[in-house]
Amino acid sequence: MTTTTTTQTTTPHASGSGTWTLGGDLTVNRIGFGAMRLPQRGEALVESAVPRDRGEAIAVLRKAVELGVNHIDTAAFYFSPLRSANELINSALGGSYPDDLVVATKVGPARDASGAWAEHARTPRALRAQVEENLRQLGRDHLDVVNLRILGTDSIAERFGALAELREAGLIRHLGLSNITPAHLAEAQEIAPVVCVQNMYGIGVRPEYEDFVRLCGEQGIAFVPFYAIAAAGREAGATAPESAEVVAVAEAHDATPAQVRIAWTLHQGPHLLAIPGTGDPAHLAANVAAGSLRLTPEELDLLNRAHRTPAAQGAS
Repeated sequence: MTTTTTTQTTTPHASGSGTWTLGGDLTVNRIGFGAMRLPQRGEALVESAVPRDRGEAIAVLRKAVELGVNHIDTAAFYFSPLRSANELINSALGGSYPDDLVVATKVGPARDASGAWAEHARTPRALRAQVEENLRQLGRDHLDVVNLRILGTDSIAERFGALAELREAGLIRHLGLSNITPAHLAEAQEIAPVVCVQNMYGIGVRPEYEDFVRLCGEQGIAFVPFYAIAAAGREAGATAPESAEVVAVAEAHDATPAQVRIAWTLHQGPHLLAIPGTGDPAHLAANVAAGSLRLTPEELDLLNRAHRTPAAQGAS
């Protein structure tokens, strides 16, 4: 395998990852920021989460924007005791949101005030309430992108139609989908344009989605993987032992396995957008730097084989 050492010697910038335009009018750097881990330390989306220091969280958000991140993924159900991702974003950036900043949020899942999971929003009224709650928490008069996140394989027509009506009313600029099948995408496209798909995907994670990833690119739809770094760790983060293939490529570039996983994601097509999340400034800088990591064809072949092997698939 031919190797190329990549050492970050300057301050990283998200522009090194290239850009993608959502819906024809929202151009973002392909390295973004996922806010799920921001409100707490350790495992996210659990009732027992330990709140993160508020000043630290706000500083990370401001640093992300300073490093060129202009795509932030969030949701009203991203919260821990005392901390809300949306409120932190509003406090750090609200009132003077950068003109090029795209804030994408999700609706569907719901948690009660204690943090316990509640029934998914399935009616137009419930979905509108979630959209309005995101608007209130973020301090905005419209949402750039709203992703309908679903569970199961049943029809999404009524739910997506409700969001399409809110888009026509000016509360939402663009619509996306999360945790879906190709059939869901086709169903939604009969109702309104879809600018992005958020599904779990990464090295060794859901290799059966390869054709779906390719289909999205052919249709000009951004594919935005979640848990691309965490894999089996999901909300708990990257906890499983790393594969030998990822470690070998990381060592060749003087990079971390997490950076290699981000870089591999971006190499899957120009429509792939990465949204790694962290509350640590050093990890943030490393994630942004990964957008400039260029893998050789030989390295991509190695990682692609690992992606498709049963051992790697165990990470999913």
